[in-house]
Amino acid sequence: MIVIMLRAFLLYFLVIFSVRLMGKRQIAELQPSELVITILVSNIATLPLEDVTIPLTVGIVPMLSLVCLDVIMSYVTLKIPKVRKLVCGSPKIIIKDGEIDQKALADLRFSLADLYEGLRSQGTFSVQEVQLAIVETTGKISVFEKFEARNPTNADLNLQGSSLAPPEVIISDGKVIDAALNSLKIGMGFVEKILKEEKLDVKGVFLMTMNKNAEYYIVRKEKK
Repeated sequence: MIVIMLRAFLLYFLVIFSVRLMGKRQIAELQPSELVITILVSNIATLPLEDVTIPLTVGIVPMLSLVCLDVIMSYVTLKIPKVRKLVCGSPKIIIKDGEIDQKALADLRFSLADLYEGLRSQGTFSVQEVQLAIVETTGKISVFEKFEARNPTNADLNLQGSSLAPPEVIISDGKVIDAALNSLKIGMGFVEKILKEEKLDVKGVFLMTMNKNAEYYIVRKEKK
């Protein structure tokens, strides 16, 4: 039992290491080649766990080899567009000027239900509102709406203002985030001063955010 647990821990961290090497992506964002590698790595990792007579090297060596292959392929596809198109495919236009390209849908084996699901995920509920819709190589649909269907921007409304970075979390569940303090270029003394004014200490804060203008927001920790 102990041997199985040790194998499981080792393979667990090895799989995490492998996935990190492949880059930070969600499953829906994986290219076909990356998805294949991910499935193979997960399947290979289960072999030494199912049969303790199989040496760990039988699982480790193929996993690392596949990850190295993926890294090499990523570099090759980055440098050679033709290889990228062959391995990952290319985006396809499925709607242009509000008209559906039925042939493109058939080539992609997309049903109308798939199409409308993709449009709704982009906040569009009518094909007639779409100027251009493209199916990316990951299968995600990107939508560019017609002028009359687009939400107005501040520039369209001639609104004046300045662009500020979003607030950063500086205290999370009673713990100070040093990286956020460094990013905002403030010291812990400044934070403690604010907390003192609010009659709080760090441990009594569930969430505290602050922006570059030192505007803060605090959520007190609920008593259990």
